[in-house]
Amino acid sequence: MSESPPSAPLGPPLDVPLAAPPGKAQPARKPAKGDLLELALDEIDERGRTLGTHEEFSVAVRGGTLGARVLARVQKRRRNGIEAGLERELTPSPHAALARCPHVVSCGGCSFQGLEYAAQLAAKERLLARILAPLGALTIAPVRAAATPWNYRNKMDFTFGAARWIEAGEPEHAEQGFALGLHARGHFQKVLDVKACEIAFAEAAPILAGVRTAARELGLRAWDVRTQAGLLRNLVLRKSWASGEILADLVTTEEAPQRLEPFALRLLELHPEITTLVQHVNPGVALVAEGTLARVFRGAGTIMERLGGLAFELSAHSFFQTNTRQAEELVALVREWSAVRAGETVFDLYCGCGVFALALARDVGAERVVGFELAPSSIADARANAARNDLLGVRFVAGDIALTLTPDALALRELPRPEVCVVDPPRAGLHPRVLESLVVLAPARIVYVSCNPRSAVQDLVTLCASGWRVERVQPVDLFPHTPHLECVFLLRREGP
Repeated sequence: MSESPPSAPLGPPLDVPLAAPPGKAQPARKPAKGDLLELALDEIDERGRTLGTHEEFSVAVRGGTLGARVLARVQKRRRNGIEAGLERELTPSPHAALARCPHVVSCGGCSFQGLEYAAQLAAKERLLARILAPLGALTIAPVRAAATPWNYRNKMDFTFGAARWIEAGEPEHAEQGFALGLHARGHFQKVLDVKACEIAFAEAAPILAGVRTAARELGLRAWDVRTQAGLLRNLVLRKSWASGEILADLVTTEEAPQRLEPFALRLLELHPEITTLVQHVNPGVALVAEGTLARVFRGAGTIMERLGGLAFELSAHSFFQTNTRQAEELVALVREWSAVRAGETVFDLYCGCGVFALALARDVGAERVVGFELAPSSIADARANAARNDLLGVRFVAGDIALTLTPDALALRELPRPEVCVVDPPRAGLHPRVLESLVVLAPARIVYVSCNPRSAVQDLVTLCASGWRVERVQPVDLFPHTPHLECVFLLRREGP
């Protein structure tokens, strides 16, 4: 029997590089971790980074200024791109501005402070157009700019920490213990000791300094996330734009009245501008600025605010838009685009404390408006706000909206089907069952208010496939110097 001929080779040896097909260029090598790349930064992303391109690879740079040419060092290789850190600027951006915050590098919350505000708005418009591309050709109105892009936040949640983040340029032996401020970017165990916050209301920074002083004078320990020990956890500051009232809330691990009373007295001595001072207790391990109300040291425990011509009573943890002036723009848009007429029924989904529901109740009549909300505390606030504004006829339904909005659930409550729905969902967007209910209820108009346009796209694609079309798009800048953008969409149902 003769031997079989040897098999033909399957390809070149593994250590021999494959030749590119004739007429095709060799694919570019994806940069490795540690490589230095020269880039022009020409766009932004939703995470507050600037974007450039190296060969055919997209590179996201933390710390770069839009319009600059930079050297960036590769930190991570992702499937869809590369993450890099800024090494140095080669050519400055023509739109560069002086960042006002001394913590801009360490904090990262306001990553575009070094960019002129007009350039921020233009970049956000381009980012929004890219995100909304799956919806097809849309006319997107220019972003409604904030008249005052600094000191616009009416609420800030600060954190106490036992491990202080040491910033670049600090002395070698700087204190590393007690801190009060914000978590350093990417380091939940470290707290940046904030001396100034340029987006918080102007009185916040001095009060922050007073709290720090009083705590140190009295030897009160900050919460340590590693040992889970310490008294002071959070400081919540809130201001009313209408009345000027200021609320301060101390979140602690225990009541400790013998230690907290001297602390509160000292703080109020340092800052008599604090209208009301309260204490909440959170003995758990979750890093949230909430708890059970333990004591009111001064005032009513709440402050009064006005929005859209309505009065709202706010506690430390009431849900409310953090930019009051720009929230006025949102309320006006929702009223205009809802275009409610006599006899129409309006549903406000994810109604919170009732801002949109109550604003529309003045247009169509309180008995024609129904608000839906999961959080019991928000429902309680909404009902109290309805009474405060003489709109008791507005109904508020508590519970999971995926369950309370179904046709059967509405029938049990003897609620009619709506002609108009206002939806303001959380960042994740609408629950699939809420979408199903909307399709069945088939309101003629939907005003969709989104704090996350990317999740909104998923919902709007479904609604457009089910009989609606996006008629208008209006972005509103509620958060200058950040990548975030609020967006309002008007959807109109086509056909019967």
